[in-house]
Amino acid sequence: MERSSPPPYRRIVDAIRHRIDTGELTPGDRVPSTRRITQEWGVAMATATKVLTTLRQEGLVRAVPGVGTVVAEPRRTGRGAPARERRPGETDSGLSRDRVVRAGIKVADAEGLRALSMRRVAAEFGVSSMALYRHVAGKDELVLLMADAAFDDVELPEPAPDDWRARMEAGARLQWELYRRHPWLAQYLSLTRPQPMPRAMALIEWTMARVRGTDPVTLIHLALTLLGFVRATAAGFEDDLEAEQETGMDQGQWMATMEPVFEGILASGSYPMYAGVSDTDADLVTPDSLFEFGLARLLDGMATLVDAPRPAAAEGRAVHDHGPHERHL
Repeated sequence: MERSSPPPYRRIVDAIRHRIDTGELTPGDRVPSTRRITQEWGVAMATATKVLTTLRQEGLVRAVPGVGTVVAEPRRTGRGAPARERRPGETDSGLSRDRVVRAGIKVADAEGLRALSMRRVAAEFGVSSMALYRHVAGKDELVLLMADAAFDDVELPEPAPDDWRARMEAGARLQWELYRRHPWLAQYLSLTRPQPMPRAMALIEWTMARVRGTDPVTLIHLALTLLGFVRATAAGFEDDLEAEQETGMDQGQWMATMEPVFEGILASGSYPMYAGVSDTDADLVTPDSLFEFGLARLLDGMATLVDAPRPAAAEGRAVHDHGPHERHL
């Protein structure tokens, strides 16, 4: 019976693996980008993306921010021989839950959450994926632990701002910088299906600690509105990371390739708002500028609620001003 041929992505993976094994590509060398793969092998972008994902999962390559996908350093066993994985029966005495979580964060920071797998994290240690299951139940638990551990790296300012607005602004900036360091984190968090993450909850509690005079329902709405704004604005960080890996172009290079297309659209005269900023500084609108603008406007709006006169206080003053008989009316 004739064997079926391997799928196209597998043939390309094997071809690139051969280049690595023969020394044509050495550690640190860039491997073909998804665009180069589509051109060289005549496959679709989805197939090219699967090629790089498979190579990462097998520990052959790694993503380097600002560079692209490069050949990974081979893992070595205790005897010095190169090894990508150990067999399940071999020792993993050097592993711990914390080390596994930190390795997962390292992979997700460099390659995005979609590239994360138990096998990919295991490749960081040169062990089989089965060795990880002694420390975490699976990928879902691993990502949850990663997210909570990321929040543990937040350093709260001392002294802490005492004014409610300054405290909320400081908390929002701490979240923003956290999402910058971990581009995958914002998209992982959910407002509709919140995860049990004590460290993240602690940051939100700290952020809201100086808001006074609101009921608990209003307070939680203020907290989640702020969290949702920062999270939504930062959600593009992972998209940009993955797009750079797939195309081999950073944001500036990609925008440069799109410039002629946008110029043609704006030339129609149908988009005056966009045309109004087309000749300004290219960095006029950035993720940071959107964050700063939106945060200021959001806190302005919250101030109309938080700083508004309290009805209860007004009633208390009215009772104090009336005579003793009127107080019982």
